[in-house]
Amino acid sequence: MYLIGTDIGTTGTKTVILDENGTLVSKAYRSYKVNTPKASWAEQEAKVWVEAVIQTLKESLEKANVNPKEVAGVSFSGLYGGSGVPVDKNMSPLYPCLIWMDRRAWQETQWVKDNIPHDKLFEITGNYVDSYFGFTKIMWIRDNLPDIWNKTYKFVSPKDYVIFELTGELSTDYSSAGNLGGVFDIRTKNWSKEMGDALGIPITMLPEKILNSHDIAGYLTKEMSTMTGLIEGTPIISGGIDAPIAQLSAGILNEGEHVFMAGTSTCWGTLLNNKKPTSSKLVNYPYVVEADKLLYTFGGSATTGALVDWFIDEFGQLESNVGKQVGISPYDLLELKAKKVPLGSEGLLALPYFMGERSPIWDPDARGVILGLSLYHQKHHVYRALMESAAYSLRHNMETAKESGIKLNPDCWIVGGVANSELWTKIFADVTGYNMIKLSDNIEAPLGDAFLVGLGTGIFKKPEEIKKWIKIESKIEAKKENFKKYDQYYQLFLELYESTKDIMHKISKL
Repeated sequence: MYLIGTDIGTTGTKTVILDENGTLVSKAYRSYKVNTPKASWAEQEAKVWVEAVIQTLKESLEKANVNPKEVAGVSFSGLYGGSGVPVDKNMSPLYPCLIWMDRRAWQETQWVKDNIPHDKLFEITGNYVDSYFGFTKIMWIRDNLPDIWNKTYKFVSPKDYVIFELTGELSTDYSSAGNLGGVFDIRTKNWSKEMGDALGIPITMLPEKILNSHDIAGYLTKEMSTMTGLIEGTPIISGGIDAPIAQLSAGILNEGEHVFMAGTSTCWGTLLNNKKPTSSKLVNYPYVVEADKLLYTFGGSATTGALVDWFIDEFGQLESNVGKQVGISPYDLLELKAKKVPLGSEGLLALPYFMGERSPIWDPDARGVILGLSLYHQKHHVYRALMESAAYSLRHNMETAKESGIKLNPDCWIVGGVANSELWTKIFADVTGYNMIKLSDNIEAPLGDAFLVGLGTGIFKKPEEIKKWIKIESKIEAKKENFKKYDQYYQLFLELYESTKDIMHKISKL
């Protein structure tokens, strides 16, 4: 049998087909954009994901040249869809989804801080409050779009909306419900009417069914069978949020193991077994396997790969043009020069807060900073400084976890597009002091999705069987001497934010 995993990401959707041994058979990808109609706003139309899913399912099947009857099922991971899609009783979208990077709900966030005790919110939900969390975005829609609010039947996460389109069935999973924050009770693993009433969010506006990530959410309809090439009745597995499923794709099932998912943004996470959340500075919700006992706790930086994407777009025209002529990517060309820049970028220090910041500072008004520029510096110095800033941010989350009592193994798995950069992976290792382990195919979340198909349809009997799929490509070891040198820059990194945050906040208001 063949297993299909689809990841609905922030900037694109990727579908893979694997066999029962975890071997990649085919893959397909469709890119799309985030709409940013105003500063700090970020939204997407639901139809964009549906179209990308249909196209990648169809293309991957055609490339694989397999009999659709031999497909065991399809599972989905999805970007954290913030508010979710507000839909009416006909399940028609009423407004774009305010995705995770949207920061417009700052007034609602402040209201929660002023009116809901921190300890109470953390005890019930395992999280605190920030405009990152979806419940604040739902409150923004209520407060600013009354016509939309009055017509809204449900708020549906991106992958759950796609699943509805494929099956006609509405549900969500524990990881997606938990990452909404605010109205999910991490103790009972259900919606909290108490918090819903306190926040003014009727829990009737959320999906009634909350499933395990390996549960069958529905079966493919005849209409979608025609559009995708899959057979009618193919099982569709619930899946979950992309970050914990990417963690599953590295075979992580135990405390101490941790994964760095490095793409457009960063999600670094580990697991707690039968324990309460340890820090409100981190995000906490049920894991995508064994949700009854495993808690996924993670920290995330809003910009990682987005930093170098921005730099190439704005300052890498030369490298882009030369790269087209010689068949080398502009990233590789800049990296060749950045490799020659000494550790610390010869006195440049950057803050990577180009879209505000999530954990552990939770500051939507944080801004990017490049300190130490002189006429000596060239653009490859700045490029490396941005790479190093992302590594400092990763270490900040790791240190926050350790300070709360979480113990971490010396090896950290790295997955995602950023893992393709040898230099950047080495910087991550040296800055954090943790060895970085790279997987051979770097399939990321879609691999975990495909495994959930096997778990949900009975091909696999227990989560531990994913370990058979794990193939290590390389291990980048942290160098102690480099860690000691980087530690000085890391301390300055922390100090730089504290010294500039008041100015950042004043600039954001201006």
